[in-house]
Formats: sequence, structure tokens, C-alpha cells
Amino acid sequence: MYVIKRDGRKETVKFDKITSRIEKLCYGLSPLVNPISVAMKVIEGIYDGVHTTELDNLAAEVAASMTTTHPDYAMLASRIAVSNLHKNTKKSFSETIKDLYHYINPKTGEHAPLIAEDVYEIAQEHAELLDSAIIYDRDFGYDYFGFKTLERSYLLRINGQVAERPQHMLMRVSLGIHKRDIDAVLETYDLMSKRYFTHATPTLFNSGTPKPQMSSCFLLTMKDDSIEGIYDTLKQCAKISQSAGGIGLSIHNIRATGSYIRGTNGTSNGIVPMLRVYNDTARYVDQGGGKRKGSFAIYLEPWHADVFEFLDLKKNHGKEELRARDLFYALWIPDLFMKRVEKDEHWTLMCPNECPGLCDVYGEKFEQLYERYEREGRGRKKIRARDLWQKIIESQIETGTPYMLYKDACNEKSNQKNLGTIRSSNLCTEIIEYTAPDEVAVCNLASIALPMFVDAGKFNHNLLYEVTYRITVNLNKIIDRNYYPVPEAERSNKRHRPIGIGVQGLADTFIKLRLPFTSPEAKMLNREIFETIYYAALNASCDLAIFDGPYETYPGSPISQGIFQFNMWGVDESQLSGRWDWAELRQRILKNGVRNSLLLAPMPTASTSQILGNNECFEPYTSNIYTRRVLSGEFVVVNKHLLQDLMALGLWSEEMKNEIIKANGSIQHIDIIPLEIREIYRTVWELSMRDIIDMAADRAIFIDQSQSLNLFVEAPTLSKLSSMHMYAWKKGLKTGMYYMRTRPATDAIKFTVSKESSLTQPTAETTPNLLHRYSYAEREAEKRAAEELARKRIEALATQQRNHQATRPAEKNTQPDLFAPQQDAPAADESQKAIACSLDNPDACEYCSS
Repeated sequence: MYVIKRDGRKETVKFDKITSRIEKLCYGLSPLVNPISVAMKVIEGIYDGVHTTELDNLAAEVAASMTTTHPDYAMLASRIAVSNLHKNTKKSFSETIKDLYHYINPKTGEHAPLIAEDVYEIAQEHAELLDSAIIYDRDFGYDYFGFKTLERSYLLRINGQVAERPQHMLMRVSLGIHKRDIDAVLETYDLMSKRYFTHATPTLFNSGTPKPQMSSCFLLTMKDDSIEGIYDTLKQCAKISQSAGGIGLSIHNIRATGSYIRGTNGTSNGIVPMLRVYNDTARYVDQGGGKRKGSFAIYLEPWHADVFEFLDLKKNHGKEELRARDLFYALWIPDLFMKRVEKDEHWTLMCPNECPGLCDVYGEKFEQLYERYEREGRGRKKIRARDLWQKIIESQIETGTPYMLYKDACNEKSNQKNLGTIRSSNLCTEIIEYTAPDEVAVCNLASIALPMFVDAGKFNHNLLYEVTYRITVNLNKIIDRNYYPVPEAERSNKRHRPIGIGVQGLADTFIKLRLPFTSPEAKMLNREIFETIYYAALNASCDLAIFDGPYETYPGSPISQGIFQFNMWGVDESQLSGRWDWAELRQRILKNGVRNSLLLAPMPTASTSQILGNNECFEPYTSNIYTRRVLSGEFVVVNKHLLQDLMALGLWSEEMKNEIIKANGSIQHIDIIPLEIREIYRTVWELSMRDIIDMAADRAIFIDQSQSLNLFVEAPTLSKLSSMHMYAWKKGLKTGMYYMRTRPATDAIKFTVSKESSLTQPTAETTPNLLHRYSYAEREAEKRAAEELARKRIEALATQQRNHQATRPAEKNTQPDLFAPQQDAPAADESQKAIACSLDNPDACEYCSS
């Protein structure tokens, strides 16, 4: 039996060489990591003529599949995979850049450079300095899951083969941003290489390439309610999606079904057929040549006459011609609607063609115009506000959407309020920027890895300040370096210069500091972290303004009047931490201005947090053992912090592992684990959503855009969701909800339990292909199955309530009937009674008392 070496030579298989290679890569790992066990499983998978690269891939997969045994197996898997890549790539950064630049397309035979010409020239000009600055050992700091994500989607390839190493990518990104400012290149590389922060996925994809489209978010408003306007906007969306941009699109101004069309003397078919066209475009035009599917979020205000049809578009059942399931849906909700839901009043649906201007005003002006149209009888239909509210919540239980954003909060507390009325957010609900027919809003993102700032049991705010300062300078520079897919985007971005700084690993930070997620100390740190980031970003932006001047539309903005974001929330400096001198900063800004209109926008970080090995953004852990699916596939993930703690306590064993798996990743009912450990490792399903919303509001006073706030409810009901939304609105949040996350009906991980141990050990035959990339059809099947399950939950809930009423004993019940309508309230079905209970008796509902 022989193997094929990397240079093509054949060599007789030597099993001891396989074992020796794995053993060498176990340096510094726990003695519980057994390299011989991994080697045996690799040997089982050997066949005649196998390539040594395939052996490394198999060894890495086997080690990764054993991560639930010990977290260091993930590090071993990473080392094997990184070592494999290093053997297949060049060590020199400048040589790698040369190869990428001189790439010849094999089909056409033409020069097709993968690197921008100026970046290539700078890399060759400073080859010795850049090559010597790279520290390749830092590649081994990525865990296996993060590395495979990089390898699959981020590292540049030549003829299908990965040509870059992770350190090459980081240097390419730094060089693409800073060009000939070599000092800034090296500083950015060093901070990213040490994993203090990361730029967003489009920046990692495209920085330094011939078309460096580095922006993540694009916000559009429909140009006009006409064939020309609709299809011009569609073309913009296609071009942006082609360049790896996520899209948020407001359609408030598109006329409703049955509206008169003067040009044809006909009537409109409404928004549904139009959105089906957008749906097909999102499917056809992907982000960056197959790296990510195109993603459009559609925003609509709830007074629109087609809102009920809008809420059905993502549902799994119903007529196909009335569905557009590949789009994402969001409501842009005025306060007036929430007030009427709360008071159980009527709500009038209107057509924007017959009641113009509603999307152009907010606050008191909106209420005056809306109520004037009501008095004039120009509405289409009058309904109970709670009927629409119920429909919204039912859709969220079934599909997780629509997103909930509050129009008045987004406008009142925006530093861009001097530009006009903001009409929508973006795909992930953290960007709040002004759009117009001639302006496509853009945002460049980066996220800070918060666990890196924990040092000797304390959080280092000074270091956080320094890193945030550098990020602000970087993102500001990207605005000028960026390739813009449409001219309206360049016009907007260079006029207003917004950026978006986020975080990842807040949950990991709390764990490292031994703080339960919702403890008073954690809540205080949450607030102080965002105060530091906001202060540092403002300082950096002010310094940039000294050299380059304030952004073009700075005059008249709140910041130009010395009004900070927290001032818009009614908070003054005396209520802050006292760590930073806000009064001095205000004077500096009043004198010099700022270079950027917006600064903070905590985003989801799904892929980049996977790369850096952190939990997503500011969210709690959803489980302590679970599977994680991102661009590169699905992996089994173990909470490394928990395993380290249990091992230190001598509690880790096969039995303990089995207990945690049986409990779906929870440790709350495993009494042998000390209470203080159980408190630290509560999952999001074991935390009060009231606390999660409170913490979102605590940091929101320093977030001048918004935040991607997911809400988690294990068994959602109308009353729970109703209470949560009303609470988030009253707390003043801009984004009340990104996704409604419900707990899967199946276990987080499916394991085979043997008689001898809690888990069967994987073999070469039984080890799953951990790099399997789910096809579109598979993803759709899973998604629709989940949606169908949610629909059945709604039906079961309604049936349960009806049966409860039918079988209630005739004798007098001493407990109050929470679903009983108030004496003067109109008759309502059980769902309406549940909503009424949650709104009228918040302290009695399950959500508030949990």
C-alpha cells in the first residue's frame, strides 16, 4: 500500500509516520488528548493511492469530531489543518501576492489578476519589511472551526487551490485599507493577527483585490412608485448583491392592491407580485460568486393596506404565487400603532398612493397626518389594532420574522435626523441611516473581540480605547478606498461617512471574569464597555476631522450642537461611569467637528466570531454543547470554558458529558456541579428576556445606530411575545427584535449512546463529514420543516385554549381567569384574550413573572 506525497512521489505507507506527525502537533495540549487514538482512526481510513493531504484532512476531521471529549481536540484539529495548509502554500507574503497578481485564467488564457495593481506594487516595493512582519505561528491560534471557515470562504485561491495563509489574508486586508501608509498597515495587521478585532466579511473577502467592495450593508428606498422606479431599484439591488452586499429596502411608497394606475387606467396588483420578482433576483444574484446567497430585507410600515399579505409571504403553507420565502421581512413601526395596540383601539389601513407622505414624517407630524387622513375617510379599511398585532406575532412564531423596528425611536435618536426621515434599517437591523432616491446608504463594519481585553481578572478599558481608535481610523479610510457597485452609494457614503463598530464574545468575557450573564456586575460592565467604545470612536473621529474636516452634512446634526447619543435618551454625564471626560470631548467636537456621522452598530458577527472562536456579538450562549453551522459547514461545538472548569474541579467524565447532552446543553439540574458554576453557564433559554432587553437598553445609550437584538423563547405564545415587544418599545429600543429564536424540537446534537460509555467513539467510517456544505434544497427543507412545526404549535395552542374553556368545571374557580375580557371590552377569541392579558396585566403574565 502506498501514499502519494505532495510533490507527486509515491511512498510506501508507514503507519508510525502518521502517529509521529500527530504526536508532534500535540505539544502543550492536555494529556487527555490521545494522538494514538486519532492516528488509529486515520489508519482505518487509508486506501491505496491516498494523498498525504487527504490523510491530514481526515486526521483533522477525526480530531474535530472528538471535541466533545476535550476542547483541546479542536486545537489539535486546527494544528493539523494549518500545518497541512502551510505545506501546500508559500511562506513569503510578497511571493504569494505576486502569484495572485500574475494569475492567468485557464479558460481564456488572459491575465486576470486577483490582486489590485497598486497593492501588488506596494507589496513588492516593501517586500522585505512586510515578509518579516508576518508571524506564521499565529495561524495556529485559530481553532479548527475558525480555520476551516477561513479556508473554505475567505482565503484567496488559484485554480481552486487555496493560495493564501490566514496571516497573508490579514496582511492583504491591511494593505488594501492603508496602501502606502506602511506604519498603519503593520499596526492593523498586528492587532488583527493577535485577534483583538476583525473587519467584516466583505472586507476580508475583497480588500486588496481589483474591485475592493468592502462594505457590508446597503440601505435603499424604492426610487418611485412606477415601472421605472421599481426596476431601477431592482437593478441596484442586483448590482449590490453581486458585490457581496446585504440589502435593506423600504417599500412604504408602493401603492396597495386595487389602487388606480393613471397611465394604464387599470389597478395595481399590490406589493406581493413585485416582491416575488425581488425574491427571484435574490436567489439568482449571489454575494461574491457563490460565497453567500443574496439577502434582501424588505421594510414596510403597518398602515400599508397590503400588510396582512406581507406578513404571509414567508410562510410555508398557502398558494405559491402569494409567497416570497427567500426574502426577509421587517416592520417599520410608528409609535401611534403601538399606542393603539396598548389601548385596544382601531387602526386604519391606507394606500400610499391615496394617502401620500406618511413615510416621509415621524413622531407628532406623522400622527397629525395619519389622523387627518382618518378624519377625511381616505383609509382603505378600519381594523382592531390588536388583530394586526396578533397576525404579526403569529408570523413570528411560525417564521421568526418580521423584524420589529420602531420608526420614531430610530429617527428621534439619530445623529442623521437633520437629513430627513429615515425609512428603514438594513438586513441585520443594526444600521439606521438616511436613504433617498438619489442616495443608497452604506456602512462598513468591524467587530471587537472583547475576551481579549480580560487581563488578570480585570477588563482593560484603556486597551479597548486604543483598539477602538484604530478601528475607527480604518473604517473611515475604507470609505475612500471602497469600490461602490452603484454611484448613489458612493454619493451617500462620502457625504455622511457613517461606520459601524460592533463586538463579539461578550458572553465569553463575562465567563472569563466569573460573572453570571445577568448579574449586576455584568450589567454594569456591559454598559461601561459600550461607553468606552463610543468615547474612543468619537475621539478618533474628532481627530480625523482636525486633519480632513467634518463630514459634509455635519452642520445641523445633533453632534454639531454637542448632543451625544446618551443625551438623546435623557441621560447626562453625571449618570455615566466617570471614567472618561465627556465635557472636554464635547468642547473638542464643537471646535473641530467629527469625520463620521455614525459610529456604533453591534452586528450579528455569525461568521467572524466563528473565525475568532468567540460567542456571537453580545448574546448569551444558546447551549453548552451544540452544532454550529456557518459558511463552511456544520461542526460540533463544546463550551470550552465549561469543560476547563469541570476538569479543574475533577468533574469531567463520560457520565458528565452524557448528562449535559441529555439536558440539551444545560447544566442547571446537575447538582454535583457547584451553584456558582451553574450560574455562570446559564444558557439563553434559562435567562429572563426582560434582563436581555434591559441590557440592550443599557448599552443603547451609547449606540448611535442600533443593534441586532435577537429574542429567545423556548415555547412562544401570543402573550409572551406581546409582552416582550411592548416592553422593548417602552424601553425606547430602536430595534425591538431581529429574529425570534425558538428552541429546536430535536436535541442540539444527536449522539449514539453505547453500553460501555456515554458516546460511541467515532471511526473513519462513522465520522461525519464535518465540512459538508448544505445544499440550498437541504437548507430549504430544514427551514420549512421548522416553519411547519411552528405553525402546528400555534394550532395546538389555540386548540388547548378552546379545550380548556370547554372542559372547565362548573363550580366556582377561586383563581382569577387571566384570559377573561374586561367588562367593556369587545368580544374576542382566545388569542385576543391572551394578548389582552399580556398588555393589561403585565405582572400576571408568564413572561413578566418568570
